[in-house]
Amino acid sequence: MSSPLLLKGFEVELYTGRPDGTVVGCSAEVAAALEGFVTEPDCRNLEYITPPAASYATQLELLLEPRRRLRPWLAQRGLTLLPGSTLSTGDSQRFERSNPENPYHAYIESTYGTRVVTASVHINLGLTDPDQLFAACRLVRCEAALLLALSACSPFVDGQVTGAHSQRWLQFPLTPDQVPLFLNHGHYIQWVEEQLELGTMQNVRHLWTSVRPNGERRPYDLNRLEIRICDLVADPQMLLALTAFVELRIHQLLRDPSALDPLVASCLDPEALAALADANDQAAARSSLGAELRHWRDGAPITARAWIAAELEAMQPLARELELVDVLAPLRLVLAEGNPAMQWLAAHAQGASVAELIAAAAADLEQLEGRLGALCTSPQPGALG
Repeated sequence: MSSPLLLKGFEVELYTGRPDGTVVGCSAEVAAALEGFVTEPDCRNLEYITPPAASYATQLELLLEPRRRLRPWLAQRGLTLLPGSTLSTGDSQRFERSNPENPYHAYIESTYGTRVVTASVHINLGLTDPDQLFAACRLVRCEAALLLALSACSPFVDGQVTGAHSQRWLQFPLTPDQVPLFLNHGHYIQWVEEQLELGTMQNVRHLWTSVRPNGERRPYDLNRLEIRICDLVADPQMLLALTAFVELRIHQLLRDPSALDPLVASCLDPEALAALADANDQAAARSSLGAELRHWRDGAPITARAWIAAELEAMQPLARELELVDVLAPLRLVLAEGNPAMQWLAAHAQGASVAELIAAAAADLEQLEGRLGALCTSPQPGALG
């Protein structure tokens, strides 16, 4: 390969519950019993983080290994992992604190309530050069709606259809209300310091937006791009396909910044680009692959499905070069058959209840993990790059 793969890692948030789809929180108990699991403010959210690794085959195993340890612990208590990114079967009226003594958790509950009780996956991609990192942040933010369209899986709350494909993104409190398209590292530092002084951010972590720079000492020392917009992608192979799509877009950008950095390749100014990206995110949350978006190059309308298909086709030569063609393959299935939200809504329209759909998806997920575990122990040539 002439261009090495980027380091990548994942923050995976999951709901726990009964096999019938009922959400049951136990994150504090899991975190105390099993290494590598951490809590969110609400105990119904459980999170684990994979260490950075460039190899997709390695990341597949890193995604599966924590679940392999977790599932026996859950099974002993009659519990399992539940797909979806909102409280599909309830109860969204009550906050269930994982750590009642944590003052930041108290702030989250009092300020946002259960709007934050969602499950998602954050994708981190390693970039240490500041100019490359902020160019990638600009491109990925302007195309973040495509990632939400592919991953949408939160059409239900409290057993009811919400009318959206990603209710999670519509209800989650983006903070601060308006985030600019960062022009460079200095612009980002200045803006973060201003927000902390104004109190619109409580700390450097309190930047809840679709895409953000990340690092060990924000906003000063940065080493990765973090994508926060995706709904939970419970299928590890689908998550890796989505990640490969983003990684290939970043490699294209790094090879030809003048063609793909929105700051120089768009006819729109930075303020208009930020507004366009945010509006696209909202449209994708409502209608996912069927959403009419506006392209960042010129503001022209294009559906999410058509935009994704065009980019997939254009990146095939680079995907072959980087040996990622097979990794990308699941995305074509999503374009053909729909994301989980679209499939669940179609089944619900035919009479399936929300609880039945979540229960069936939970059983399917457990079986899938078993099959993928066998794949990891007996890898197939070319299965993952």
